[in-house]
Amino acid sequence: MPHTPTPEPDEDDLGAVPPPQPVFYVEQALLGALLLDPHRLDDVSGIAADSFSTAAHAALYTAISTLPRPDPADHAKNTTWLDRVLTTSREQARGLNAPYLHTLVQVCPWPSHAPAYARMVEAEHARRRLLTAAEHLIHTVHDASLPLPAQTVLAEADALAAVVDDIANRFPPRSGVLPRTPAPSPDLAPDHTEAAEEEQLLLATATARPADIDAIRWLFPDDLTLPLHAGLWQCLTTLARRNEPIDPVTVLWEAQQRGLLDNGREPGEVLRMLAEPAGSVEHWAERALQRSLLATAEHTGRRIEAYAGDPANTPFQLVVGARRALADIAAVRTRWQHATGGTPPQQRRPAPAIRAGPPTTTAAHAARSTRATR
Repeated sequence: MPHTPTPEPDEDDLGAVPPPQPVFYVEQALLGALLLDPHRLDDVSGIAADSFSTAAHAALYTAISTLPRPDPADHAKNTTWLDRVLTTSREQARGLNAPYLHTLVQVCPWPSHAPAYARMVEAEHARRRLLTAAEHLIHTVHDASLPLPAQTVLAEADALAAVVDDIANRFPPRSGVLPRTPAPSPDLAPDHTEAAEEEQLLLATATARPADIDAIRWLFPDDLTLPLHAGLWQCLTTLARRNEPIDPVTVLWEAQQRGLLDNGREPGEVLRMLAEPAGSVEHWAERALQRSLLATAEHTGRRIEAYAGDPANTPFQLVVGARRALADIAAVRTRWQHATGGTPPQQRRPAPAIRAGPPTTTAAHAARSTRATR
């Protein structure tokens, strides 16, 4: 394909600068086919103005698809209809000019291939839509201003799933076709300071009130951020399931049997950790599960972002990969709903006198300070 000259964008049409992706040239070929033979618009489906990657191309497609089509014989003799297309499209993209329209006609290899070009444009638009939805999910996870972060993140995950479903309707997935893009690794180790402190309070409070452990079976060891904390929670749930005595010493012994002290962890440090309860087990467990939900949502968003950011992946691969990633959120969502309202109130265990735990780690410090002064 010959080199394509590009129009000079003006200050209001920066989108006319072509990106260095193949889809730009596909769009040129499609628009050229429609400018040369406007009746071929009847063979094009699945796209709209927002399917194009630049404002100029979107404006041209809008003009082509809305203006009355010319008589084929007249269209072959003069440029009247092309002039109308240019005038109409310049209302949205002032950088367009007549030479660019002629360029589009010249670079179209085969006007009869317009349906194939449209399918390519549709596929690229699907990839961009999925990428945008994944980025929105990641942004929501990190939005500290949200009053109900879990609910908002789940709503954003539903919006992402709706995009995936729409793409699947347009490009039915093929079994076994997975994205070739590797899953991303975390850029930096997250700061688990607050999480670690709250998890210590969970473990200590569960050790002090073992009767409450059975009511929160929805919390899994993997929901905790630190391996030691995950292991200790497994110790607690195992002892509770066996109906064995639970206190800091019995938990420490179980931890030793599971090899949790093999990395140089001092037994006295574990005992001190388990001896400072505050608030309620359910409160800290919900905090840990919410943190796990948000972390899962971010990881899911980054996986889908990586898949959609790779132009080599087809829409079929994107659908399969995105659905597998979203399944991780669905699993945590079920447990979150059970923890926060899925269980009928009459089936819950009676709440301890201090049901609501401190809402922040600052309050947790205050609880410890009060005990220390007694």
